[in-house]
Amino acid sequence: MKKNRIILASSSPRRRLLLRQIGLTFDVIPAVMDEEVIPGSDPASTVEELSLQKALLVADRSHASRDADSSPEQALVIGADTIVVLDGEILGKPADPAEAAAMLRSLSGRTHQVYTGVALVFGAGISGIAGVGPGTASTRNTYHHHVFHERTDVTFGSLTDEEISAYVDTGSPMDKAGAYGIQDDLGALFVERIEGDYYNVVGFPLFRFYREVNKLAPGIVTPFVPVTGKF
Repeated sequence: MKKNRIILASSSPRRRLLLRQIGLTFDVIPAVMDEEVIPGSDPASTVEELSLQKALLVADRSHASRDADSSPEQALVIGADTIVVLDGEILGKPADPAEAAAMLRSLSGRTHQVYTGVALVFGAGISGIAGVGPGTASTRNTYHHHVFHERTDVTFGSLTDEEISAYVDTGSPMDKAGAYGIQDDLGALFVERIEGDYYNVVGFPLFRFYREVNKLAPGIVTPFVPVTGKF
């Protein structure tokens, strides 16, 4: 029986590792789009909207590239977006080392929030869902989508100027929201306490994803079912 295709609409190496950790086989088709965030935007709505835009962009591209004579393919497209929020202000990826250092100084000794939005688009052909808003599950013809978000509170210890400077010099903060990483990264030394899903801070909430995807498309993600069919 032909397996459903799974597509990750993200170039994040951390998300790829997490999905492989639970045994998924998938293609990577990054969504290339403007991720500009409007100041004062609601964090939860922002990550849901951005993740849905990414998933739809890749879904439409996948549909457009399909051979017109081939039968529609059942596929799941996964879009995701992660932001860091401090005092209600969204911190994106730093534009330069000076901004990275400023972000880390603002996070020092304080608690911030990490939001990750995940969009799941599933169906045959994968197209025609544009215009559906975030935060819902819905159907258009044979296409279905569901969007959700997860929040984790992260508390930093106090950081010295020397620690911040040395970390920024590694270049690691430059491609990360909030200018730090927690997995395989020195940024882990800054985190004093976490309340919520650790993997959400890494960039993808595995616990919530596993449960939500099996509501939308039961049987497409089955990490506990071996190839032999015996558990």
